[in-house]
Amino acid sequence: MKYSYNKFSVLIFLIFYTISIYAQGIIINHNCINLSQIPDEMIDSARAKLHIAYGHTSHGSQLIDGMYGLYTWKGDKYAFGSSGKSNELEIHDYAFNNYGGYDLGNPDRTTWAIATRNYLNNTDNSNINVVIWSWCGEASSADSNDIVVYLNLMSQLEIDYPEVTFVYMTGHLDGTGVSGNLNKRNEQIRKFCKENNKIIYDFADIESYDPDGNYYLNKLANDACDYDSNGDLVRDKNWAVNWQNAHTEGIDWYSCGAAHSQPINANMKAYAAWWLWASIANTKLITKINQAKSKPFNSLLEQNYPNPFNPTTTIRYSISGTGSALVSLKIYDMLGREVKTLVNKEQQAGKYSVELSSVSAQLSSGVYFYQLKTGSFISTKKMLVLK
Repeated sequence: MKYSYNKFSVLIFLIFYTISIYAQGIIINHNCINLSQIPDEMIDSARAKLHIAYGHTSHGSQLIDGMYGLYTWKGDKYAFGSSGKSNELEIHDYAFNNYGGYDLGNPDRTTWAIATRNYLNNTDNSNINVVIWSWCGEASSADSNDIVVYLNLMSQLEIDYPEVTFVYMTGHLDGTGVSGNLNKRNEQIRKFCKENNKIIYDFADIESYDPDGNYYLNKLANDACDYDSNGDLVRDKNWAVNWQNAHTEGIDWYSCGAAHSQPINANMKAYAAWWLWASIANTKLITKINQAKSKPFNSLLEQNYPNPFNPTTTIRYSISGTGSALVSLKIYDMLGREVKTLVNKEQQAGKYSVELSSVSAQLSSGVYFYQLKTGSFISTKKMLVLK
């Protein structure tokens, strides 16, 4: 069916159907798998506007293989490729392999960010306006500090490349359930994205549900879609196989590659991917909606002075608006690890300054980042300690 949506209809779609929208943030999860709810105009806009670089290894390939299957099944509406043809969504798959990065934890937890910078700094890639990375198994072995490194590196990339949209992602299911370390780390990522208005493709949430909305994370579901059906802590059934057997291939679902998993899982990843692309392509419209709704609590973070410094420097910032806001001012090292909290309290609108001592903060010579958060505002700047 061809949808005929005017601008008002698109607004209604964005507000009531969808994605959870927080200011400029977008959450893509299991609620975003119904293709019929995406207006044709938004899909056309994605194909026309977006130039995507995607970094992943095997699990992340579910998204691309699912999209290939959808393209084959449904035709040119979902066309994509790396050539940048006018009728295709431009996606550069395995984009960062030649730059040393494979996924968010391979070969380590920081190379992906260096690879991103090298890639974006190459003039051959000057048209890229979306960057998305997936995890393989490293999210399962991460601790909270590892995730902070990931989040801080992403935030700094957003600051340094404001013309590029960066998409956050959760790690795939590993069978450890609701109380497992993986879910705790995924919740850490989700919380950060919600609080800071980020764009997140919630890989784990998508595969925690079947297409009918039945939930399996609390049944020890893994990435293969195996789950514990009777509570004996043994995964004895596969929800994806069961669902596919109960539905008609070529009508309700389509066959496609699905590394480590089943086709319907990759189907859902593809549907959600198109929600993501369509949403990103229309973020200016989303921004207008939210700007009309509320007046933000604004802040300004200044460059520390002196910089470089030894042993002290002053950090100034200001907040404007009405009422008060929770203000956080923290120092991070080059690996994104928090080394000092300077401010963490409610403050009224006004101008503030904080003196930082490299001695009391135990800062050795090197580059550090200081980050200010007030409400949905976040700003990060560099400083240099010389001894």
